[in-house]
Amino acid sequence: MDTTTDTLAQLVSGVNTVWMLLAAMLVFFMQPGFALVEAGFTRTKNTANILMKNFVDFMVGSLLYWLVGFSIMFGLGDFFGTPHFMSLLFDSNGLPDPASLPTEGFLVFQTVFCATSATIVSGAMAERTKFSMYLVYTIFISVLIYPVSGHWTWGGGWLMNGDEGSFMMNTFGTTFHDFAGSTIVHSVGGWIALVGAAILGPRLGKYGKDGKSKAIPGHNLTIAALGVFILWFGWFGFNPGSQLAAATTDDQVAISLVFLNTNLAACAGGFMALLVSWFKYGKPSLSLTLNGILAGLVGVTAGCDAVSPLGAVIIGVICGTLMIYSVEFIDRVLKIDDPVGASSVHGVCGFTGTILTGLLSTSEGLFYGAGWGFFGAQVFGAVIVGSWAAIMGFIIFKVLDKIHGLRVPARIEEEGLDIYEHGESAYN
Repeated sequence: MDTTTDTLAQLVSGVNTVWMLLAAMLVFFMQPGFALVEAGFTRTKNTANILMKNFVDFMVGSLLYWLVGFSIMFGLGDFFGTPHFMSLLFDSNGLPDPASLPTEGFLVFQTVFCATSATIVSGAMAERTKFSMYLVYTIFISVLIYPVSGHWTWGGGWLMNGDEGSFMMNTFGTTFHDFAGSTIVHSVGGWIALVGAAILGPRLGKYGKDGKSKAIPGHNLTIAALGVFILWFGWFGFNPGSQLAAATTDDQVAISLVFLNTNLAACAGGFMALLVSWFKYGKPSLSLTLNGILAGLVGVTAGCDAVSPLGAVIIGVICGTLMIYSVEFIDRVLKIDDPVGASSVHGVCGFTGTILTGLLSTSEGLFYGAGWGFFGAQVFGAVIVGSWAAIMGFIIFKVLDKIHGLRVPARIEEEGLDIYEHGESAYN
């Protein structure tokens, strides 16, 4: 009997491990998706620079997250964690059942999430940032900003500590919930992107002497559309993979529900962006529809395991609509130049989707009669993590700007970063 039980346990562990690694591959494939979206939404003369940054995000981010970030995120201690740099870097108070999942595989899975958070920032600061400074702030995201907020949440820290007497349980009667990273990954990247774009300043020619915003069209919506399709595909690893199991237990939902909710939110977000842009601007905008799809995906990521399919559609509808007004507000009112809309898609919609989970969760949501506790926990967690990312981003960008300057000289910006920063062009 024991032999049969052990064999079954090994089989389940093997299936779960394979699923986790397959999901990691899908999330890794989101990197070329981000690269193509950002390149398509920006100008020809900066394409090689955009592509290089997306490679750097993953190469440097992977090394640094393995060396430092993973230890902080899943280390010992309840606040910042206690990194043990000379150990194997695998302290495990926040690891998911280390007996059944190999730590190395879990490290790979978490690495691709860290790289996603860093990549978001590059789009908002595109076309005028020094490549050397980009390398520096990517380091801080990979070893400090993302791992610390990740420790507070996925690493077993105070925002998701459900022990009796913990801060969240005493205050709200429940804990913060972010299944796959609307806040932990996307809003962290989005708020850093917003702060960075504000400090960096707009691209030359973006605002006229009268202060009015001028459109600077991207050079290739075809590759941007391909990038969104790739991201959509990769999200089926991003969200269902966060279950870390193909075989579900009593306290888990089926990954098929997560898959369905992910797809429905994407469709609803994109379709609403199409309709709203058509109504608002007189034409159904492809670029806004693409961002609407991403807005729906970002929004549902927090609660894709907790809401019904109808709830996923509602999240997609709200985020797809909100994204358009957010892009306009950031551009025309705040005068912050975000070439790809990353601040709206990832920051605003990541925050909104997390809050909506507090309303629409079928088990704890306010709209399902569960009271205000869970909703309060969602608002509190989203604000805390967002504030951490924005404040740290502000400090890092301000210091870098004072020490060496974040922005390339005007001549380089006018002629393009490809030749001056990399000595080659994406198009000959």
